[in-house]
Amino acid sequence: MASVGGAPKLIALDVDGTLLSTGVGISARVGAVVRAAVSAGAHVVVTTGRTLLTTRPVLRELGLSHGHALCSNGAVHIDVARGEPVAVQSFDPAPAVHALRTLFPEMIFAAERVGIGTWATGHSPGEFSIGDFRLVDHRTLSSQPTPRLNGWWPAGTPEEMLRLLETFEVPDASWVHGEYGPWLTVSRRGVSKGWALEQLRLHLGIEPEATLAIGDGFNDREMLRWAAHSVAMSGSPDEVLALADEVTGNVSEDGVATVLERWFA
Repeated sequence: MASVGGAPKLIALDVDGTLLSTGVGISARVGAVVRAAVSAGAHVVVTTGRTLLTTRPVLRELGLSHGHALCSNGAVHIDVARGEPVAVQSFDPAPAVHALRTLFPEMIFAAERVGIGTWATGHSPGEFSIGDFRLVDHRTLSSQPTPRLNGWWPAGTPEEMLRLLETFEVPDASWVHGEYGPWLTVSRRGVSKGWALEQLRLHLGIEPEATLAIGDGFNDREMLRWAAHSVAMSGSPDEVLALADEVTGNVSEDGVATVLERWFA
């Protein structure tokens, strides 16, 4: 970043575990420095695994009224001013559902319906409080393209799930597992936060050296590899910490603000 004038011009910020903790709002300090970065001309891009519907409240809380946001691990690109998608990277979930049901017969699935809500085959821990939530069978859930398919294995452990997933292979799909339970998210092959950010960087004409990313989870790995300067939140999994150029404080310590205040007081 020093070679292009010091301050980052494209700033990617994860949400849960980075900007905020579940059930707790964004701190005044973090909100203030994010708005200062925007006022200084930086592109601040909320980059999250959340759906479009559950990302909109975060954008409002940050006071972001224009620009770009990337949801569903990069599969949904939002125009912030309109709050609507400008690009959606969908895939056919049927092969993934079939393969995962073979490995995990009890797995509960949830497919995002962009801007509408969620179709799910059962109740699982998660945020379905915004938008339409419908219980459907596997055939119905598999009948429509989706940008994000979540799977939760209620009877399993993360370790056993990862062992069984070694045999999971669907030609048009990629997957990432959760940090704190037997969860996984399936997307179109090749789509990730890092992939989506690179498309946006090229569109905006920003130098690769002027990029910054802050995150904490397994779904942030490609984003951290992408950024010229990558930051992991303290308490992130070891595999995530190993990818970062530096580690900042956790959410309660306003770790995002600690980083951004170097340039945007």
